[in-house]
Amino acid sequence: MHNLLDLKEKIHFMTLEVIRQLESVKRIIRNPDPQVADRVKNRDDLIDNYKAVIENICFSRIHGHHYLTREEADFVRAVNIISNNLERISDFAVNILGQLNHLHDMKTMQSYRYRHYFQQITISLELVVQGLFNRDHELALRICKSEFIVDKLFKKSFRQILEDLHSADNKSDLITCLFIFRYLERMGDSMLNIGEAIIFSVFGEKLKIHQYHALMENLGSMDNELSFEEIGFESIWESRSGCRIGKIMDSGQRNGQAVLFKEGRIEKIAREKANIEKWKSIFPSLVPRIISYSQNSKNASMLMDFLQGCSVQDTVLSRDRESMDNAAFILKETLSIIWHDTLENTAVKPDFISQMIQRLDDVIMIHPEFNFSDFDNSLSRPLPEKLLQILSKIETELSSPFSVFIHGDFNTNNILYNQKNQQIYFIDLHRSRYGDYVQDISVFLVSNYRMPVFYPDVRRAINKINKTIFCFANQFAAENSDKTFHARLALGLIRSFYTSTRFELNRELSRSMYNRSLQLAQLLLAHQGKPWRDFSVPRNIFDYP
Repeated sequence: MHNLLDLKEKIHFMTLEVIRQLESVKRIIRNPDPQVADRVKNRDDLIDNYKAVIENICFSRIHGHHYLTREEADFVRAVNIISNNLERISDFAVNILGQLNHLHDMKTMQSYRYRHYFQQITISLELVVQGLFNRDHELALRICKSEFIVDKLFKKSFRQILEDLHSADNKSDLITCLFIFRYLERMGDSMLNIGEAIIFSVFGEKLKIHQYHALMENLGSMDNELSFEEIGFESIWESRSGCRIGKIMDSGQRNGQAVLFKEGRIEKIAREKANIEKWKSIFPSLVPRIISYSQNSKNASMLMDFLQGCSVQDTVLSRDRESMDNAAFILKETLSIIWHDTLENTAVKPDFISQMIQRLDDVIMIHPEFNFSDFDNSLSRPLPEKLLQILSKIETELSSPFSVFIHGDFNTNNILYNQKNQQIYFIDLHRSRYGDYVQDISVFLVSNYRMPVFYPDVRRAINKINKTIFCFANQFAAENSDKTFHARLALGLIRSFYTSTRFELNRELSRSMYNRSLQLAQLLLAHQGKPWRDFSVPRNIFDYP
């Protein structure tokens, strides 16, 4: 990193200035001195300048003409994050200085363990340069740990001050001390950010400290235990669930088997683990093998086999019609096996409208005009609440005569197609359960429709795969005497078309989905009083435009 020497020098000096800043504030608490206070304020300007210079260097390096290796680019990004947090620590030091002016008696501050805060933060700051320059993740972890220690100190100070407030005469001084400790606690937060930035510079991916620990714990349980330095981590797949998903490889083996790391809230990960085990008993080759699982009080994580293949969404967008047709055929065969093997003669009620109501506010926040105020029906013009009540009533009249084990979140990016092995895989399975297969079909159809791609040939391909899966599901319904399939599908499509608009800012596409939900609602309301077995979903409802 010879071409980054100026950046190394600047971040080194900036770190030293912040350490001096903390030493000066600590000295003022011990022995107030106006001259030292002036130096703190002047040094803050210097630190601000360092931050501005470092930011300019970082952006000029990233967008400059000189090629940066991945390692150099990660270092530059880490330095930018670190400089921002060093500047925050300096600002907090100045804020503490301002609070000290409100203390009537400096001894009030000295009666609490303020030195421990400064000691912990200063020791960690002294590790920053070495940890960053040497790409030392052990030092990075020690820096991160300081945040947890400072948090514990703050909780103890907080409880002590609250207790003292009951009997103390100098209540205003105690409150001022609490503000000061709060600034010190926020310095700890910045130290955590700095430690995680160093981990990023080593690892090449942004990991929260709890995600790092979860990853290391899972890797440690593998038979071929890998060290931190031996692995490559690559974030994959966008996730709206809040889970962290990454592909892990042994960097020493070019063709080594990759594994998938997934970390998130314990309820979601534990549920997915249980569902994968259930799927394994039904269709073993359909889902990944769980290699390891760990959890703590809030979060859980697991390592799974990395399944090779493209999502059905990517297959449709590839313009390879033969691959798409083959993927659709294998998907039909797979669903047919699942539905026949898991079919239970237990009627199940749909719950599409309740799902829709749960997401109503999210839709209105993005598209305030999608409030059903333009609902038009020759029979009535109900208000939004009334319309949903009517649809809910219709829903109570419908049921599937049987249940099957469903995916639960059957978007096309949760279905993988392996062309070489002629295999379909399911992923992201935390919502799997026994239920109405129409739930999966309606989600699948709309997830295709909502793709923001408008090339005529691609739209024809999307329309084709939707018609293929629709006809397949329709035939399955007929073979199994499901006489309200179309009515339930209409409700499922209303739900999916409407709620999908919250992810789409393209006005034409979002309006098209909204209009289709209105159209289907109008058809259902118009059919009230007639046998639901006679209701039919229009075949062109999936066609765009």
